[in-house]
Amino acid sequence: MLTLIAILLVIWLVLAVLGFVIKGLFWLAIIGIVLFLGTAAWGAISRNSGS
Repeated sequence: MLTLIAILLVIWLVLAVLGFVIKGLFWLAIIGIVLFLGTAAWGAISRNSGS
């Protein structure tokens, strides 16, 4: 499960960077950041709950 969360975090981070690099894709950066933060929070909560 931790591997899946790490892979998702990397994907969201790449999307955010691409969104900032390519001027017309600013919306992609916003989506990438939101998904990155959501996945990180989900991973932290699931790790703390012991699942």
